[in-house]
Amino acid sequence: MRTPTSTMTRRMLWGAALLFGLSAVAASVQAQELRDQYHQAPRDTVSQEVYDGWKQFNLNCARCHGEDVQGTTIAPHLILSLKPDGPINTKELFVQTVCAGRPEKGMPSWCALGMELPTIDKIYGYVKGRSDAKISPGRPAVKPGP
Repeated sequence: MRTPTSTMTRRMLWGAALLFGLSAVAASVQAQELRDQYHQAPRDTVSQEVYDGWKQFNLNCARCHGEDVQGTTIAPHLILSLKPDGPINTKELFVQTVCAGRPEKGMPSWCALGMELPTIDKIYGYVKGRSDAKISPGRPAVKPGP
């Protein structure tokens, strides 16, 4: 025989579970609404080093070379520059250009500003991945590692 207290407790538990389920559905719908053209889910998974290169590119290079390495009216399209027939077709040329800069064109010497070679290597990994069409535009995701 059930007591009125146990029936009430069961109803309260069912109500709480229903409320929790509805709030989870609402959160999922809200998350889907956030996925607009400016907030797309990552399409590619990259190593931590390449992801760090993406972050450094966006912090230091994107304001002139454009988001997703696609160039602007200020600085060239690096996807084309790093192609085999491009003007910066080796890693050595890339590192030299970033480190020394191109003062005559307005590009600073990043080494003189304190950027270290490991950071330039990471940026190269990201930019080269974009140039080789191995990385899509947008923010990549980090590959889970050991």
